[in-house]
Order: sequence, then structure tokens, then C-alpha cells
Amino acid sequence: MDEKLTISSKFKILAIVLIIIGVIALVYAAIAHPERFWANLLINNYYFLTVALGATFFMALQSITNSGWSAGFVRVPQAIANYIPVAFILMIPLFFGLDHLYHWAHHDAHLDELIAHKSPYLNIPFFIARFVILFVVWIIFTQLLKKYSKKEDFEGGLKYFKKTDLVSKIYIFVLAFTFSISAFDWIMSIDVHWFSTIFAVRNFIMAFYHGTAMIALIVIILNKFGYFPFLNKSHLKDFSKYIFILCIMWVYTWFTQYILIWYANIPEETVYYIPRTKGEFATLFHVELILNWIVPFVLLLSGYISTNKNLLIIIIGVLMIGNWVDIYQQVFPGTVHHLQIGFIEIGSFIGFLGVFALVVGISLSKVPLVPKNHPFLEESFKHH
Repeated sequence: MDEKLTISSKFKILAIVLIIIGVIALVYAAIAHPERFWANLLINNYYFLTVALGATFFMALQSITNSGWSAGFVRVPQAIANYIPVAFILMIPLFFGLDHLYHWAHHDAHLDELIAHKSPYLNIPFFIARFVILFVVWIIFTQLLKKYSKKEDFEGGLKYFKKTDLVSKIYIFVLAFTFSISAFDWIMSIDVHWFSTIFAVRNFIMAFYHGTAMIALIVIILNKFGYFPFLNKSHLKDFSKYIFILCIMWVYTWFTQYILIWYANIPEETVYYIPRTKGEFATLFHVELILNWIVPFVLLLSGYISTNKNLLIIIIGVLMIGNWVDIYQQVFPGTVHHLQIGFIEIGSFIGFLGVFALVVGISLSKVPLVPKNHPFLEESFKHH
């Protein structure tokens, strides 16, 4: 019950090697291709931050709904949440490249009438202030949830379980609001002349979708190494159900945003999709749909596939690539303006993956993997 994850030296070495590859890729980009450097820094920061936030939303949702099946795995999203403070540090360098990413940050941006109209909100001091506030809010709530869970281990009873429930109920609304701001600020304002009322919802579902998939992936991998011995096909089926329904929600918002803009055919709105559907990014536009919707939707219809660990690992791996393609499509056309996928893009992603894996691994090694005093733990053990 008090078993902790043992981090092998091989794992640490592998993570460090990945980080070194990422550093080399970013240094090379900073010297030879500055625009790609800033774009990749934003893509990978946003990628792993949204995965972490999505995982914390899953964790809060399980608490609010009194879901017993997932109680034994709560340490995984708690460990993923520890990446949020790291993401805060890794995103700070973006302050030095705002003018490379955002048209509104240029010194002559005020000459543009629309940008001038948005300047009370889109200005560098207020942007930085919002950035700090967002991270402070996320860190406070996620660390509170982790703190109450650890205290529950030592004291038992329902005191901290009820506190977790209350904080979770507040957090899901706070997260929805703050995440929307972050999506507007960091991603949508790249295309400052464009607007979409669905954008924040779409990205929030994207985070929830891929955060849940990441939790399932880590649980399955740890089980293959002998941890979470109680993991059974019923647990796998429930993880698959989440991934399945979220892939439908993802495509619903993806298609809704696209079809409304396509049908209305208003230049102020279509300006966003023209380079993504007519130019060199067009192939990725369709690949994004295949990876994030068609693959999980078709495959997870099978009861055998949805409870097979090896096949789920492959499907989730596809989703992780699909998530990167999704964010790449949101950032690159408005910053670099050309399709570029090479050592810089792959290497920088690998580097951030190494940081993410190291943070999550170390976090899991510091606490018991199973919350021994969780009131629904027995239900999780005997879930069928």
C-alpha cells in the first residue's frame, strides 16, 4: 500500500539525454532560425502545460463525481500537476520574443487600427501580469489538492476528502475561466485580426482529452513495470470510454469552428483558415483530424482494443502526435508562415518530453503510488 515508484538510473539518463537533444535543437534554432525558435518554444510549452492542466481537470472531476474506479490512480494526475510550476519557469523566456510571435507586440503595432482598438488588453505589461496571475492560480489550486490528498494518507477519515471535493468544485470553474484567458493570450492573439467564440472551448477540450490520455498512458506503463497490480480490463475500459467520448467532443468543436466560418465566408474569419486549408499546411489540416478523431473513434469501438494495454499505448501515442500537430497548426502559420518540420521541431519536442517525464517520474517516486486512506479505494481495487 505504501509502495513508491523506484526511478532507475537508466530512466534518469534517458530523460537527461532527451533534454540535451532538446537544448541542442533550440540553441541551433536560436542561432540559425530565430522565428522557428520562438514558435517551437511556445508550441512545446503550451503542449505540455495543457496536458498537465487537462490531467488536473480529470482529477478534480473524479473527486466531484465521487468516481471510485479511478481512486487508486489519483497520484498520477497529482504528479503531472507538478509540471505546472516547471512550465511557468520554462515559459518565462517567451517574454523576450513577444515581438517574434505576436503582431500586437511590435513597436509600430499602434498604427494598425484594429490592434490599437485592442491595445487596452493586448499590451505587454498587462500580458505579463495575466501570465503571472494565471500560473499563481493554477499552482495554488493544484498544490492544495495534492496537499489534502497527502494529509488524507496520514490522518484518514473524511475531513480532507471533503476539502478536496470543495476545492475541486471551485477549481473546475476557475480553470475554465483562466484557461480561456491563456488560450486567447498565448495562441489566438497570434492571429490578432481573427476571432472565434469557440476557440477557448475547443482548446479546453483538447487539454482535457490529451491530459486524460496521458494519465491512462502512464498508468498502463507503470502497470507493465509491476505497479498498480489491481489494474484490470474494467479500468482500461473506463479510460477508453473517456478517450472515446472526448475525441467526439474534440471533433465537434473542431468541425463547428471550421464549418461556421466556412459557411459564413466572411473575410475577417476565413483569413485564419485559408493558409491552413489551401496552402502548404493543408495536408496537416487533414492529418490533425485523422490522428485526433478517426483513429481513436474507429479503433476504440472495439471492445478488445479498448481493453488491450499494448494497443491502447499505440493509440495514445498517436493522440500525443495528434495533439502536437493540432497546436503546431495553431502557431506556425501565424508566426513562421511556412511549413517546417525538421530537427528543430522534433528535437525541441523530445527535449520538453524529457523534462516532463523527469518531473512526473520524480514526483511519483516521492509519495506512495496508492492513496491508502481514500474512502473509495476498495471500490477501485474491486472495480468490475
